[in-house]
Amino acid sequence: MSELVSVEVDGGVATILLNRPPMNALNAEIQGALSAAAVEVGERRDVSAVILYGGEKVFAAGADIKEMERMSYTDMVQHAGSLQDFTRAISRIPKPTVAAITGYALGGGCEVALACDFRVAAKNAKLGQPEILLGIIPGAGGTQRLARLVGPAKAKDLIFSGRFVSADEALAIGLVDEVVEAEDVYAAARRRMEAYVGGPAFALRAAKEVIDRGLEVDLDTALDIERAQFAALFATRDREIGMRSFVENGPGKAKFEGA
Repeated sequence: MSELVSVEVDGGVATILLNRPPMNALNAEIQGALSAAAVEVGERRDVSAVILYGGEKVFAAGADIKEMERMSYTDMVQHAGSLQDFTRAISRIPKPTVAAITGYALGGGCEVALACDFRVAAKNAKLGQPEILLGIIPGAGGTQRLARLVGPAKAKDLIFSGRFVSADEALAIGLVDEVVEAEDVYAAARRRMEAYVGGPAFALRAAKEVIDRGLEVDLDTALDIERAQFAALFATRDREIGMRSFVENGPGKAKFEGA
């Protein structure tokens, strides 16, 4: 791992904490550490859900521009793949994820948030993809995930202009899912994730995979993916538990085993 990224697990919820003061700039080391953290929490049986958190002051203010400014075209040809790999690793965590956003989530920081399933923002948060102001475009998935989340026209507005978005505007356009006081961001994110602790882990995993993969293909192919995953869940113990509990006790009373 790295001193710049830590993983803590409490009550079935893992927190991936960015720790590179003052702005959590995403240099190559922290990118690699985030990839490793994503793999770790994805594999751990004691983790049901995951929070991405930058601390009380800032989520992540983007890439390390001083590091990037020195790179040539050939340097970036070699690096661009890993630049996308760390957000791809976050997006592929097979469990519910939420970004707990305080302060700035800009550039690569916004792209980390976009790779999560949900986003909770502080009232003072600022989000954006300001890469255009550097003469480049988002390169860690921002052009694609932002357009899929808020629609192509709004994504073009934000990416073409490079402007920052307030928490209220982010909520209005669907860029974030909840806005709370700054001191409540982590607690609000944790409440969201605690709802999945003790849930049917394989069904949650399947639901996430089907939704995410389905967005990338035509409808008929997506329905094929759904059908295969739906049938596969009949091999799980949780499916037996859930259906038996429903028949005997009504909905919402099942005690799942995560198996």
